[in-house]
Amino acid sequence: MLVRIDNVLSREELDTLGRQLAELKFEDGRSTAGEVAQRVKHNLQITVDREPRARPMADLVTAAANRNQTFISATLPSKMSTPMFNFHEIGMSYGNHVDGAITGSRTFRMRTDIAVTVFLTRPEDYDGGELTVEDAYGARRIKLSAGSAIVYPARSVHRVEPVTRGVRLAAVFWVQSMVRDDARRNILFDIDVVINNLRKRSSDLPEITALSSCYHNLLREWGEV
Repeated sequence: MLVRIDNVLSREELDTLGRQLAELKFEDGRSTAGEVAQRVKHNLQITVDREPRARPMADLVTAAANRNQTFISATLPSKMSTPMFNFHEIGMSYGNHVDGAITGSRTFRMRTDIAVTVFLTRPEDYDGGELTVEDAYGARRIKLSAGSAIVYPARSVHRVEPVTRGVRLAAVFWVQSMVRDDARRNILFDIDVVINNLRKRSSDLPEITALSSCYHNLLREWGEV
């Protein structure tokens, strides 16, 4: 399931991130890649582990995601990794790869059910750099407005196309969901969308209670905490 979420970050938050990240030094992105991914990863990045001054920026992205109801509904988060910041300039790319199943440290480990990319650069400011995700419908090329995010299964083969003009900046993180199966999360998300649409029409509709009962009983059956 791919879910586009617009305006995760506000214009003010984007400006803050841009100013603060400009003061930090990006390093070779291969430093955090596995053996296979190192062969196809050609970008720069900032991680909080190696650059503690990036912590406030990572926390800003995390807080923005956690206050977005669509993000919560689509991911049903149990754990979230600390966002990292990826930088691609002309000629840089990240070839086909699948994210590692487990991420974290000795004191914190989590399963990477869901990958999240938050675009930080306006699409008109660079060419190429699309996030391409392979799914049952083929290759989906994604290039969103600054501040918007795409949520997709981390098990999907995906890549970042070569940048041919300008620079591409994005925040990337992973989610361990309370519902690890993507198809089941999709069902719950669809039900939640219908419930919210019905509430916009009237909060007294009996269908809302019926659907809410189905939603929570399924979550009770499938959820892990």
